[in-house]
Amino acid sequence: MATLLSLSIMTSAGTTRLAPDWELDSISGESVRLSDVVHEQPVVLLFWASWCPYCKALMPHLQSMQLEYGDKIRILAINFADKDADPVAYIRNAGYDFTVLLEGDAVASAYRIYGTPGIVIVDQEREVRFDLRKTSLPKELALDESANNKRKAAYRAPYWASEIRKSIDEIIGDDRS
Repeated sequence: MATLLSLSIMTSAGTTRLAPDWELDSISGESVRLSDVVHEQPVVLLFWASWCPYCKALMPHLQSMQLEYGDKIRILAINFADKDADPVAYIRNAGYDFTVLLEGDAVASAYRIYGTPGIVIVDQEREVRFDLRKTSLPKELALDESANNKRKAAYRAPYWASEIRKSIDEIIGDDRS
């Protein structure tokens, strides 16, 4: 069950957005609160569902980032909009080792994320530094509308991963050692 602890806040200029604070349970039973985790390192929030082809295409890239950056970042995979599915089995079968949080519908709504995947990167000041919805795809990645979602996901996920890495590098100063 999600506990929302605060709402988004905009500055008077409307440019800085503080990430809503919340608390969710992980698949291991650990209670995770954003404000506790974010002070340790930047946090990549993945809003996902096990049926989403875009999420499935993006998750291996996120696993790679977790291995590449180590403890310089934390990836929290917030499952939502996944009724009648078994997200725990999906994650375990795929072998991902980032933190998976369950029943994240209220948290997704607080971030105004209504579709999958959603990616938000939050820095140590709890500022939202990246939002996938604000990333424009290059013309080369615009596929014909007749392409199925699995194919579109295969084209888009590497680009999204590149944009996520750029944002992480900007936040941590490109210091991966």
